[in-house]
Amino acid sequence: MATELKPRATREAYGEALLELGKLHENVVALDADLAGSTKSGQFGKAFPERFFNVGVAEANMMGMAAGFAISGKISYASTFAVFATGRAFDQVRQSIAQPRLPVRVCASHGGLTVGEDGCTHQSVEDIGLMRLLPNMRVVVPADFNQTYAAVLESYDIEGPMYIRTGRPKTPFLYEEPPKSLGKGADVLREGSDISLFACGIMVVRALEAAEELKKRDISAEVVNVSILKPIDVDTVAASLSKTGCAVTAEEHSIIGGLGDAVQEVAAECCPVRIGRLGIKDVFGKSGTPDQLLEEFHLTTEHLAGLAGQVLSSR
Repeated sequence: MATELKPRATREAYGEALLELGKLHENVVALDADLAGSTKSGQFGKAFPERFFNVGVAEANMMGMAAGFAISGKISYASTFAVFATGRAFDQVRQSIAQPRLPVRVCASHGGLTVGEDGCTHQSVEDIGLMRLLPNMRVVVPADFNQTYAAVLESYDIEGPMYIRTGRPKTPFLYEEPPKSLGKGADVLREGSDISLFACGIMVVRALEAAEELKKRDISAEVVNVSILKPIDVDTVAASLSKTGCAVTAEEHSIIGGLGDAVQEVAAECCPVRIGRLGIKDVFGKSGTPDQLLEEFHLTTEHLAGLAGQVLSSR
């Protein structure tokens, strides 16, 4: 980990990268649903007011407008909270963006439990599953500021629609600088031989910490950052599963439809092994501080290391 860098929120990286895209490409337009201060798209709006559209609390309309701009030759970036982007506007994303394979980037902030005190109404724990279900949709969940910055810049050149999930809390840097590309979307951050720890988003740093805890028990854990959940990097995931023979997945999302299911699908088709899933177990969130909620729903380093131990002991 790049410990000398102060933690920053991935939503901040989105705002800065979007601004950079605006400087580089005149065909980039940005839309927001009255949350530009929170999603950080407001930076783009101040620099390029003629290419920025605050549609108000009308997320469905925003997706339709983003699709219209895309048909007209623009690359559209539509921002709002994850719960609204995927829930309130699902029909428009499905019919107007995913089905015609338009170059719209649905950039959703405040994903997961760490929205905090806003409670279950604003905690999107099913958004990744909803977007993974859609044909043609690319689903990206970066692990830190620099990877998010790289993902947003890279998104300009990728065909078709994309869902990029960012978060509210400040998170440690895992990459010293923005990578040139996310590649196929799965990075082995730590080699291991006994068990694979697959994680995305804020859970990647916890997977690295859990690997350190497991090392104290003479367990060698391989840590894989899965930043692109669809299309998942089958080769890297399958290679790690074959190497270690068992795994645990960790995500700030329901265990249904997210990273856990994506990795299990690879295992079922390529190399069946024992897999434990750490995530939200088919329930809604609660109101509380981010740290309280991560503890309440067992999304901690300790719980991840504990589940890894259980998986190993049941092989």
